[in-house]
Amino acid sequence: MSHDAPAADAIRLIAIDIDGTLIDGAGHLPEANREAILAAVTRGVEVVLATGRSFHHARPVAERLGATLTLIVSNGALVKTADGSTLATRLIPRDLARDVIVATRPVRAGAALIFDRPDARQYVYERIDWSHPQRRGDYERHHTFMTETTALDAVLGEEPAQLAFNGGVTEMRALAAYVRDLSCAEHLTLTLTEYEDRDFSLFDITASGCSKGVTLADWAARRQVEPHEVMAVGDNLNDRDMLEFAGHPVVMGNAVPELKQFGWPLTARHDEAGLAQAIATKVLGDDT
Repeated sequence: MSHDAPAADAIRLIAIDIDGTLIDGAGHLPEANREAILAAVTRGVEVVLATGRSFHHARPVAERLGATLTLIVSNGALVKTADGSTLATRLIPRDLARDVIVATRPVRAGAALIFDRPDARQYVYERIDWSHPQRRGDYERHHTFMTETTALDAVLGEEPAQLAFNGGVTEMRALAAYVRDLSCAEHLTLTLTEYEDRDFSLFDITASGCSKGVTLADWAARRQVEPHEVMAVGDNLNDRDMLEFAGHPVVMGNAVPELKQFGWPLTARHDEAGLAQAIATKVLGDDT
């Protein structure tokens, strides 16, 4: 969808992706990004972090910002405050989650269920190799929120927020194609997030109609913010619909080619604090 863009000072809400947008390629938070966000908040602009990360993985980033903000996590399945309070949910029906877990077991390796829980049962996984170089750091940082099980379908005592897989780009594309052919797929949302430069991809399954964009639209309506008052910044496939919703979409210079083809405004790369540049130009009125 498209919107007529009003003056930059009309922006009341900024939705910001984390990986590839807020943080740089080394996983660090550039000081320029933090300062720009704090300046926007000081001017009364609401900031929302919208990410595919689960809450336990996103919360430390939010805390580093030092600002009061809202988190849309698990690709739109949960809306949370930084202290862990849940504001909204879009959960997967248990029978659908069970169907996918069982149907994919012969054709995939590890998998994880993500629940809206505050403890080690937030992330429950089966058959994940944590020695993989793209996974090892995540486990070392967040293992206190993780629990291993021999069979995910046996731990569905409540509805999960997300069913997650990760691996090589080709591997995850094949798994996504396999799931799309399942009869239950029409009642679910399938999302790929790809990092081709390091041959790593995230394949996430959430409830029907669940995405960053849908949840952002709901949150904006709840806050009485119109689309033309929203700025969204992202870099990957799972950011597309929130960029389509926002009256002020901004694409990172390091974004995947699929996002750049829409002609949305580009900012610098994540390693060049492109987010800070976008906020300075569109929110703070700095055209230098």
